[in-house]
Amino acid sequence: MKTRVITICCSASFYRQALEVQEDLQKRGFKVKIPHTANKMKKSGDFNVDHYKTWYKNPRDYAKKAKLMRQHFKKVVECDAILVLNYEKKGMQGYIGGNGLMEMALAFHVRKPIYILNPVFESSPLYEEILGMNPVFLNGDLKKI
Repeated sequence: MKTRVITICCSASFYRQALEVQEDLQKRGFKVKIPHTANKMKKSGDFNVDHYKTWYKNPRDYAKKAKLMRQHFKKVVECDAILVLNYEKKGMQGYIGGNGLMEMALAFHVRKPIYILNPVFESSPLYEEILGMNPVFLNGDLKKI
């Protein structure tokens, strides 16, 4: 049986959790792809997102952001399914940001299953779009994948 490949998608603020989820899924036999910067954070031990989002201070670095986005989009296209990690951020439970929505839309377009770890609430400005992609909500239980 072929090993299932899952790509984790989430806010950079959740990369520490992404590494924990990666380990959990690998122990259960999945191959797991994570964002490039999450690997950099793991190697350096520095999980301060501001140290990696250099484009805020230097707009020329948006080319770096574009490259990172393209790298992760490729992982979304090549995997069997995506897992969106959505924890609390900025007072919003089940936070999914712009990049997460784009990655979900890409997965939806290429007909990949979309799993979302936690519920998304009507208060999210992206609620309608998220539900429109018909994701599977895991309600915190990774064993449902």
